[in-house]
Amino acid sequence: MEQMTSKERFFALLNNDAADRPAVINPVSVATSESVNALGLDFSKAHLDAESTAALACYSYEAIGFDSIMPYFSVVLEAAALGAEIKWGDNQNMPTIRSRVFSEPEQMKVPDDYLDRPGIRSIIDAVKIISARHGEDALIIGKVFGPWTLCLNLYGVENTLISTIDDPKKLSDMLGALKGFASVFIEAQLAVGAHMVTIADHTTRNLVGPDVYDFFIKPLHRRLNDEFPGKLILHCCGFTEDRVGYIAEAGFPLYHFESANDIRTMLRLAGNMKLTGNINNPSTLLSGTEEDVRREVKDIISHGIDIVSPECAVPMKTPDANLRAIVDCAKEGF
Repeated sequence: MEQMTSKERFFALLNNDAADRPAVINPVSVATSESVNALGLDFSKAHLDAESTAALACYSYEAIGFDSIMPYFSVVLEAAALGAEIKWGDNQNMPTIRSRVFSEPEQMKVPDDYLDRPGIRSIIDAVKIISARHGEDALIIGKVFGPWTLCLNLYGVENTLISTIDDPKKLSDMLGALKGFASVFIEAQLAVGAHMVTIADHTTRNLVGPDVYDFFIKPLHRRLNDEFPGKLILHCCGFTEDRVGYIAEAGFPLYHFESANDIRTMLRLAGNMKLTGNINNPSTLLSGTEEDVRREVKDIISHGIDIVSPECAVPMKTPDANLRAIVDCAKEGF
């Protein structure tokens, strides 16, 4: 088969059509210390400067060979835009959120200037820069945080979890309001050139049972998929075999999952929803050899997953050589 562009390859596989080889993407961050240093960037400042953000995002496509470009490297930008205290990290560490923002549902209104606030605007402008540079050939993936993770970040983990039992009405109102933040940010990234947008929403077994996803979150995810049909990728870390069926019912065309899950079980329960992910981060990509990476990628492809990716945002200290090994293995084909 004639060689495809990265964008053509991804969408062919997403639609279960023939492709020249497996695709290699990451719906979340593939930024590493090695790539940051190669570009001469200060990672603590790259999140807020669109040119730096775009350059770092493009590195995985231009220098490593991934099919995707994704410019949101942390979990903090929505919180930062809404006034949370942020520790911005350094060239070896991701930023972290140090304070909460909201306590009541009525506070959770999208500000009129939300899309122009630092962090939000830098991602939108970075997507626009990336689209001008590689929009015809690469798969450009935007990213937002979904209503559940926004609630964890902005209202607090303990408050959110307690509310599932003590005040489900208040929590439902909060989650419904927070969906609005995701909607406007998704729309803005698609408008400037993103082909897909990842919704990162961390509703794993180590936090809540599958009934919480089904009752509180699935209806909101369903509404988002109705608003942006065929455009959304769900990312959720951890064990999700007990809720992947609900995720499929929410209408996602692609789900990015972790190696804590059995591939065969996930494929069976996912139905028509495509899967990507499962390459182990700590043992394989961070600490393993290139041969370890190739072995794991071959196993994943052999099970029928043809859109290959790390299981989550790669650790900053991941060797770029291990990321290139994913691409080299995929180039060997099916």
